[in-house]
Amino acid sequence: MKREDVLETMTDLGALHRGHFLLSSGLHSDTYFQCARILQYPELARELGALIAEEIADETFDVVVSPALGGILIGHEVARALGRRFVFTERKDGEMVMRRGFALDKGEKALIVEDVVTRGTSMREVMAVVEAQQGVAAGLSAIIDRTGDGADLPRPLVSLARVEVATWEAASCPLCADGVQLVKPGSRGN
Repeated sequence: MKREDVLETMTDLGALHRGHFLLSSGLHSDTYFQCARILQYPELARELGALIAEEIADETFDVVVSPALGGILIGHEVARALGRRFVFTERKDGEMVMRRGFALDKGEKALIVEDVVTRGTSMREVMAVVEAQQGVAAGLSAIIDRTGDGADLPRPLVSLARVEVATWEAASCPLCADGVQLVKPGSRGN
């Protein structure tokens, strides 16, 4: 797979949806990416991980860190392609934490990998966990960047596809006003 094939492959596999969606950020959107639909195929997951690794080849990282649940598969594949260790963070009582005996060494350079970034909330939360572990959040990457420059991340986000997608606060959502049924997909929904 080539970088320019990512969106077409996602569409072919039903990973790109159109409708009315409640995103994990709380925003509403007419477009939703369900990366699990492409990552369910190990060979495609491996190829996506290798593509991200190629995109950041000029950088050196000690460890790859991803947020559960959406970032685990792609983070693992990026780590495999880079020949680096992989760990993940998860929510406990609503707070992003590192558990399961995972830890970072002081000064360890972390590449944070996510499947889709909308507002960058999970990325910033993982960065805070890395820094609390005395690691260095040295890079950010994702399959899909749908931030539209609205994430205000402290480092550049390297992605395989950057997609401009409309999002709205619930109070100003035109799809709600039109009575279109709201769907809550993803790991925090269905």
